[in-house]
Amino acid sequence: MIPQTNPKAAYIAQRADIDAAIRRVLDSGWYILGEEVAAFEREFAAYCSAKHAVAVASGTDALIIALRALGIGPGDSVITVSHTAVATVAAIELTGATPVLVDVDEYWTLDPAALEALLKQWPAGVPKAKAIIPVHLYGQPAAMLALQPIAEKHGLTILEDNSQAHGAMLDGRMVGHWGRVAAYSLYPTKNLGAIGDGGIVTTDDGALAETMRAVREYGWRQRYVSDIAGMNSRLDPLQAAILRVKLTRLPADTARRRSIAESYTTGLDGLSGLALPQTRPGAMPVYHQYVIDAGERRDELQARLKERNIGTLVHYPMPVHLQPAYRGRIPLGPTGLARTERAARSVLSLPMYPQLQNAEVESVIAAIRAAWG
Repeated sequence: MIPQTNPKAAYIAQRADIDAAIRRVLDSGWYILGEEVAAFEREFAAYCSAKHAVAVASGTDALIIALRALGIGPGDSVITVSHTAVATVAAIELTGATPVLVDVDEYWTLDPAALEALLKQWPAGVPKAKAIIPVHLYGQPAAMLALQPIAEKHGLTILEDNSQAHGAMLDGRMVGHWGRVAAYSLYPTKNLGAIGDGGIVTTDDGALAETMRAVREYGWRQRYVSDIAGMNSRLDPLQAAILRVKLTRLPADTARRRSIAESYTTGLDGLSGLALPQTRPGAMPVYHQYVIDAGERRDELQARLKERNIGTLVHYPMPVHLQPAYRGRIPLGPTGLARTERAARSVLSLPMYPQLQNAEVESVIAAIRAAWG
């Protein structure tokens, strides 16, 4: 069996160092925040070339805490996409703000033209937009060169959702440096994944970082004194210690993901009707996923690969705006979400993780070529 993703393989690859890190925390007697978490924050900030990092309990909380620290809540709207993990939209609603959804471009990320159309034709009765959340989906940077000036023109704060794009580059800049703040998931299957839930937020704004630290722990700046309304969202030292180990390997893991993607692209080139992921000009994706567009043959292809014990996944099978919890009540942009809805019917994520062996990659390629006919 070739799984679509394999977080256990990531643990096995660094088992001795991870086990030693866990023992270090257990022996320390310090089990909430503390130096282990602070050290991970410093090391992750350095990796991202950010001045500050604030570690929290999940990627969803990373978005919520960033939004709350930006002063976004009831009476505000936040613009994002529907072709994303539901966490992006859920986080907006959990602050009391209103999500407004626009379509994606040919790279499956927020479409600048759809954003401009929305801002020119704002839906009646919807609160004014205060921020946008571009999602760097599948490890592909969003169109920040176009989105940034639009946001500046309309006074919108940019919060980057980097949950699938640890280390991705655009125009020589790492994602996370195009807006005021960036949120990351550290879920086990992410490019940098914990053994459990986790998240982190980065920023160059010291005052914003201080506010986010307060929000994550009851609004405390002084222990037991809540200066502002906060919550409880703390990355625990065990996960921080594990992530510190895994962070040392992240550049090599990213290089391996790119190598696997190159093999897929070379091996699958020329199959009529099968669209391979394209790279945005000036971008260096990190291939959290390698996502093909199989059109109307997606389900057939997935079934054929399953018969050959090759795991695949659909990211995402139902756009947020069509899910039962959100259908009919989330404002949409005036250009519609045609690309988003098509993606749900046609995209397929192939096996992608750094420990995937070359022979396994070749097996996936051969199986797709045989199934595609």
